[in-house]
Order: sequence, then C-alpha cells, then structure tokens
Amino acid sequence: MSHFKKLGLSIAIAASLVAFSAPSFSGEALEVGKIGVTAKIQGLERVTQTLVAPPFLPKHDQVAKGGPQIIEMTMDIVEKEMEISPGVFVQAMTFEGSNPGPMIVAHVGDYVELTLKNPKTNTMVHNIDFHAATGALGGGGLTNVAPGQQVILRFKATKAGVFVYHCAPGGVMIPYHVVSGMNGAIMILPRDGLKDEKGNLVTYDKAYYIGEQDWYVPQDKEGKFKRYDAPVMAMGDTMEVMKTLTPTHITFNGKVGALTGENSMTAKVGETVLFLHSQANRDTRIHLIGGHGDLVWRGGSFNDAPATNLETWAIAGDEAAAATYTFKQPGLYAYVNHNLIEAIMFGAAAHVSVEGEWNNDLMEQVQKPGPIQ
Repeated sequence: MSHFKKLGLSIAIAASLVAFSAPSFSGEALEVGKIGVTAKIQGLERVTQTLVAPPFLPKHDQVAKGGPQIIEMTMDIVEKEMEISPGVFVQAMTFEGSNPGPMIVAHVGDYVELTLKNPKTNTMVHNIDFHAATGALGGGGLTNVAPGQQVILRFKATKAGVFVYHCAPGGVMIPYHVVSGMNGAIMILPRDGLKDEKGNLVTYDKAYYIGEQDWYVPQDKEGKFKRYDAPVMAMGDTMEVMKTLTPTHITFNGKVGALTGENSMTAKVGETVLFLHSQANRDTRIHLIGGHGDLVWRGGSFNDAPATNLETWAIAGDEAAAATYTFKQPGLYAYVNHNLIEAIMFGAAAHVSVEGEWNNDLMEQVQKPGPIQ
C-alpha cells in the first residue's frame, strides 16, 4: 500500500474517532448501577444465539418458554468488496459479512448481550445503534471500536416489534456506513407470541428476513462503475453520488437477484410465512404479487393490532415492518418494492416459489389465448 493510501486510512480512522464520542457518566453512578443490574440478572439462564445469514432467522421459540434469559451472540464487522450486480462492485461495510446483517431474535424481558468485534484487518472505526434499545444513541456511544478492538453491550428488550440496527460512528460517517451496507434488524417477540387484530395467537411456519439497500456507486466519464481498494478510498466519490439522493442500485439482501431463481424463498400451499423487511435509509413500499398482507404490523410494532388484508404496505426509511401471508395457490410469486422502476430497473425484487395443488375456484384460465372472434 502506498504512503498516500496509508495516510488516507489513518485520516479516515482518526476522523471517525473524532466525529463521535461516547456520552460521559460519573464513575460512581456507573458502579452503583452496575452492582444493581448484576444482582438483578444474576442467575438468569444464558443462551447463545447462533446468527445466520439472511433471509433466514436463527432458531427461536415463537412463544417464550419460562422467564427472561440473557441472549448472547457475537458479531464480526467485515469490510469487504461485494458484487451487487454483474460487474458492479462496492466497498461494503457489514455485520457478519452480509447485507443486511443477521436477524437477532429475543423476547420482551430478555437481555440481549452482543460481543462486537472489529478485526485489525479493517480500516475504520465502527459501532452499533439498536433502535430496539432504550438509552441515548441506541448503544452507539458505548460501542465504538477501532480496528483490533471488541466491545460487549447488553440491553434489555422492553419493546415488542422488529427494529433496525445500524452503524452510526457520527457525522457524515453515519450515512456513509449505512448506505455501504452496515445495517440489519432485530425482532423482539411478545413473550406470549404474536397476536392478530382480535388478540388471537398467530404462529408462522416459516420466516424470512429481507433487507432492502440503496447503493450509490460512482461512475467514470464513460459511465462505467468505478472500483476501489478500500472503503476509505471509495468514500469521497461515493459521498458525491449520495448527495444526489439518487441510488444507482437497490437490492434485496445485497445483490440484484439475490432472492430469485435457485435462491428464491420457498413455501407450500397452506403455510403461513412471516416476512420481515427493513430499509435503513429510504422509504419503500412492499407488495406480494398474487398475494396479500394478511396481517401487517406497520412500523414493526407488535404491541399494536395489525392491519389486515393489505395489498401494499409502506415502510419508512430507517425502520422495519412485519407481515404474514398464508399461501393458497402454488406458483412463482414476486415480492417487490412496488415502485416498479426501483423493482424492475434497479433490482428491488425477490421471488417466492410455492408448491401445492392449484385451486380453480380461486383462479382459472377459462380460455387459452387465441384469435379474436
């Protein structure tokens, strides 16, 4: 690496450190609080959650068994080049190497304990802001880690719903890290499970997590997408594209076509599927072509009665939402951002492949295409 590149990396690390500082606390207050919390949670069962790459969720109970637990997991921060469309590469910043980062699952009353590691091979300072957490900056001020460091954060899950988490190192680094892929979601289930609009228990046969990402890839004078050696090298040009507020690509789960073809989500007729969808930066609206949102928890809030029978559901930028649908017909369903320009031309589309017997009562081709009579 050249002297210039080393200097650039050093400046980026220093800038991200200076851009954000953790809130200060009195040492005495911290010690008293720590003693109280330790006494409170001492004896709680510890459960290690093995995180998995989206669209899948870690193993979990839909209805909590027993009392609150400490749900512990480890995340590595991975800076890496990703191909988001054929021949189009980005210098991505990720949790666990995927965009979106893995879904975390807990129940209300549980404690989420995350060990966040920033390997020394990385080039930038990172942290994590949990929208599910209670406390200033969502834990962001307590989790700043430079390359070669790790930190452990624990927070109590007090709100039921599905929430975004993302990196937020401060200043312009916040949007740069978010639109470079560094975001994910956490689902906090009610201890007694999900409820429909009448308060009845709702269960699901499968659950999928779809993370929608807007990318801002610089182009040269000929319109060819540029390629860089590290996030800090891409930063200046990328921020110029970001200022236009116009993404060059919009993906589901990190790549155009990531959830189509052999990677399509799957279901069977009669199965109820829970779709969890996040967008950490831009507004979106989701439509299941050929199906509906039987139950839709707007804003991801499980404490509120879900809306029913929606054709499309809006998700505000920097939030997540949840929806269920029970499939009634086999076939290939398109799951899309129903700004169809963004779905078809930018890449915000996925498929659900459903197996089962066709029901002519629900839909039938009465006559095949033929000459006009």
